[in-house]
Amino acid sequence: MKVEIQDARMEAKILSAKIAKAGALRTATGLLLGISLVATGGAGQDSSDTKQSSATNISHAQVVVLGTGTPIADPERSGPAVAVVVGDAAYLVDCGPGVVRRAAAAEKAGVKALAAKNLKLVFITHLHSDHTVGYPDLIFTPWVLKRSEPLTAYGPRGLRKMTEHIEKAWEKDVYVRTHGLEEANRTGYKVVVHEIGPGVVYRDANVKVTAFLVKHGIWDQAYGYRFDTADRRIVISGDTAPAESVVQACDGCDVLLHEIYDPKREELHDPHWQEYFKTFHTSPQELGEIARRAHPKLLVLYHQVLGELPESDLVEQMRQAYSGKFVSAKDLGVY
Repeated sequence: MKVEIQDARMEAKILSAKIAKAGALRTATGLLLGISLVATGGAGQDSSDTKQSSATNISHAQVVVLGTGTPIADPERSGPAVAVVVGDAAYLVDCGPGVVRRAAAAEKAGVKALAAKNLKLVFITHLHSDHTVGYPDLIFTPWVLKRSEPLTAYGPRGLRKMTEHIEKAWEKDVYVRTHGLEEANRTGYKVVVHEIGPGVVYRDANVKVTAFLVKHGIWDQAYGYRFDTADRRIVISGDTAPAESVVQACDGCDVLLHEIYDPKREELHDPHWQEYFKTFHTSPQELGEIARRAHPKLLVLYHQVLGELPESDLVEQMRQAYSGKFVSAKDLGVY
């Protein structure tokens, strides 16, 4: 099993070396908890009026996995968050705890687009706490660090109300920073929220972002996102049970990031938890079938629900279920 995990890590490093401009990002251990970023957009609309960067900045698209974790407080796996980076523009998906510090670690490793002041756009898959606990961090920390533009967030119904409550909770902080000696700007803490429906939700000179519905238990809206750039198609599943929409969104995509759980966990001897995981998440056998039909050039496992079992157990099950190219993501991996 050790050899297989090392193979997966080596594959990630090789891919990272091809993609990163300055030095590949490698698996990070012992770092502070980091998190993921996400955004919300107008319901089923093409929000092409939002321009993050100019056509002169178009370059190779990279996927930076900021966090692969779950609600388990594993210091080596930050909460779920992914960044799609094109040139000097960063597009975040989900924001688990510590998202800004994880982005800072990626910046330090060479991905300059993930500087705090540049974290301006997030796409939220769904409103589970492990995917959104870092939302206040994403709203306020870059502002304190001199971001002057409001954060723009795209996501499901309920995101606007969540945002209003967060702004209300920190209103004293905002007052002190803007009226006291810190002399903070009056714009960078604000959020422009778009509650979206399926379809194209964002477009600029670098990327077109399409939201599609997935199946995550009893959530009324849970989304995956497809990013089409000049050179790559990148699909991020979000949390989901097997969903035909993922297959359709990928359809030969360059990179498919997909969540996964280990069905051999001791907890799954209980019929209740068997039903829960079948309704909310995707097993290696199910993901193997999805990948065979979706034909991604690279399948990246993320948000891995491992429980008490080692990652090598999940990787071995995936090897048995799927013969294509895949890697089990590590925090700060670049693909």
